[in-house]
Amino acid sequence: MSAETMSHVFEPFFTTKEAGKGTGLGLATVYGIVKQSGGYVWCYSERGAGTTFKVYLPRVDAPVDQFPARAPLPRTPGSETILLVEDEAPLRALTRRLLERHGYTVLEAGSADAALAIAREHVGPIHLLLADVVLPGASGPTLAGELLSRRADLKVLFMSGYTEDAIVHRGVLAPNTAFINKPFSGENLAAKVRDVLDQGRQT
Repeated sequence: MSAETMSHVFEPFFTTKEAGKGTGLGLATVYGIVKQSGGYVWCYSERGAGTTFKVYLPRVDAPVDQFPARAPLPRTPGSETILLVEDEAPLRALTRRLLERHGYTVLEAGSADAALAIAREHVGPIHLLLADVVLPGASGPTLAGELLSRRADLKVLFMSGYTEDAIVHRGVLAPNTAFINKPFSGENLAAKVRDVLDQGRQT
């Protein structure tokens, strides 16, 4: 790649692919994860020859805990209704099972349009929108805006396989927006959902 391209290669949402073929978040996510781990990424490229990326991480001599601490389970099961919006069917099914295991009622959709249709037809309350940031059609934040205009008391939690830093840096999400990184464990998801639902609640 050219020197100009190399100077932008780790920037979130920078891509040389045509519209609709790439998000520009892949290398930005790699860079963010490596930096958070105290390492760095080295890149060398020659036009017509290829590109090499090398990841350097600090060596850790300290022993690793055999059983890392897990997030505590919520003390009481949930009873609220959650609108889950995820375009990958296997992940959507898994997330639904995790939420239902913790007592939540789950409405699910694979796109923003489908989610809007469900919200229009559902006569009961929807307490939380759990949506991927990147969706077919409208984005997760755009969907949230549409739903909040109709259900002002709706709580919102975004999820993504991309790092929060990369997404916030480009203005896709506002700072301090409720967010959970994929992949997540059932315990971490349940704890985060409970935390978002309880925000602003009188005790």
